Amino acid sequence: SSSPSLVESAVLLYFWNISTNWARLWVLQERFWGTAKLIPEEGSMYYHRVQHYRELLDSLQMDAYTHGSILHPEITVDSHIPAYATTRIRAQIGNTESELKKLAEENPELKDAYMAKTRRLKLFDHDNMKYLKKILDELEKVLDQVETELQRRAEETPGSQSWLCGEFFSMADVSLAVTLHRLKFLGLSRRYWGNGNRGNLETYYERVLERPSFRRVLGHVNNILISAVLPAAFRVAKQHVPAFVGTTLLIGILGGATYLAFLYLKTRMLITRW
Repeated sequence: SSSPSLVESAVLLYFWNISTNWARLWVLQERFWGTAKLIPEEGSMYYHRVQHYRELLDSLQMDAYTHGSILHPEITVDSHIPAYATTRIRAQIGNTESELKKLAEENPELKDAYMAKTRRLKLFDHDNMKYLKKILDELEKVLDQVETELQRRAEETPGSQSWLCGEFFSMADVSLAVTLHRLKFLGLSRRYWGNGNRGNLETYYERVLERPSFRRVLGHVNNILISAVLPAAFRVAKQHVPAFVGTTLLIGILGGATYLAFLYLKTRMLITRW
């Protein structure tokens, strides 16, 4: 069987290469594809509005929402993450804390290293319901702000359909659309919109779903996660490695690949002419 360091290095290198390539592609998209359409002229009122919402939405703790949804499926409704996946990941994580304590006792000189690894992963933070409630409440405030902004657009242009920052579809809309769709994937959408709650946001999401380019990539995103990413993650985690290494890889791959899949969606949305 592969050594822990070899398995970890191979997986990290693989995802590092993917994320680096996506980052390069993202820069190319901004420079050469629809920049004038998606990003208003610098210094304009629209520019600052778009930048504000883009930065606000892109700063949301999606990895924490993802891990929290896996560790506490009771907070989700109609999650697209298969039940077998959440069960197996939770079981793997359950062995991690006890193994870390045991390793720290057996190797006191490495205690700090073991705990640093756990802190970097932030798994125990994301498994803490108090912490999870805090960040989900913070997300509530962000979406309240978005709902208010959408209401302003509705009042400014009654009878016509506008987007988050104006009558044009911008980078802020790309960020919002991807955020909402990821929350839907995780089973958190009913917590934040629908059934009379944030009606503007609900209408907005329904409009986004009707975009031809958006529809074309939805299946790809779900298939990447469910058909390829999860089985691969479980294969890696089943290697004969310490539980904390397997858990790090498993949850890290899932969180990272979820991010990459939705970055893929975001990139495709930018490439396609709206």
